[in-house]
Amino acid sequence: LVSMARFAALAALLLAVAVGGAAAQGVGSVITQSMYASMLPNRDNSLCPARGFYTYDAFIAAANTFPGFGTTGSADDVKRELAAFFGQTSHETTGAADQFQSGYCFKEEINKATSPPYYGRGPIQLTGQSNYDLAGRAIGKDLVSNPDLVSTDAVVSFRTAMWFWMTAQGNKPSSHDVALGRWTPTAADTAAGRVPGYGVITNIINGGLECGMGRNDANVDRIGYYMRYCGMLGTATGGNLECYTQRNFAS
Repeated sequence: LVSMARFAALAALLLAVAVGGAAAQGVGSVITQSMYASMLPNRDNSLCPARGFYTYDAFIAAANTFPGFGTTGSADDVKRELAAFFGQTSHETTGAADQFQSGYCFKEEINKATSPPYYGRGPIQLTGQSNYDLAGRAIGKDLVSNPDLVSTDAVVSFRTAMWFWMTAQGNKPSSHDVALGRWTPTAADTAAGRVPGYGVITNIINGGLECGMGRNDANVDRIGYYMRYCGMLGTATGGNLECYTQRNFAS
C-alpha cells in the first residue's frame, strides 16, 4: 500500500503537472513565465507597493477562467491582444514615466480619491461602484461589500481586469473585440472620430480624461508600452494607436 506521505507527494506532483500543463497551453503558450518576467522586469522592485502581488501563476489562473482571452483568432491576433492588454494595464499601474518597463508597480490608486471606497484597484484600476458590482457578479465575488479583494487577492484582481477587457458596456465595444479587429464602428462612432485600433481601447478605458484633447503624455505612455510588447511578442501594432482626436464615448 502507498503510505499517506507518498500519496500526498504524488498528489502534489500531479497538481503541479496539471498547473504547468494549463500554463503551457492557451495564454501560457505565448506569455510564458520567462516572457512575463521580461515584460514586467520591475514589478517586484522594493519601491513598488505591489511587489510580490502580480504573480505569473495568478495571471494564468485568472486567464483560465476567461477561455476567449488571449486565445482567439490567428497567432498574430493572440499576440496583438495580449500586447494591448499588457500595454493598457502597464500604463494603469506604472511606476515610472518613459521607460515602458515599470508596469504592475501599483495595485491601488495612489491618492484613493476617485469614488471611494471604489477607487482604482488592480491591473485595469477598476473604478466606481457600478464596475465593482458588475465585475463581482461576473466572477462570483461580492466586491461591493469587499472592494479590497481586488487589491488583496491577485487572482481576483486579474479576473476583474479581464472581465473589463472582455465585456462591452453601453455604447462601448469590448477591448477584446477591438483588439481582434472585430469591432465595426457605428455611424455615431465614425462621426466622433472613433476608428478601429489601439487608440479606441484607450478611449474605452479612460477616454473622458485622455481622448479628444490632442497629444498627451498618457496616450504616449500607453502606446509606448504597447509597442514594446508587440516587439517582444513579434507582432505588428496595427494603425490608429492614439485617440487624440476621438470624442469619448460619453460625449
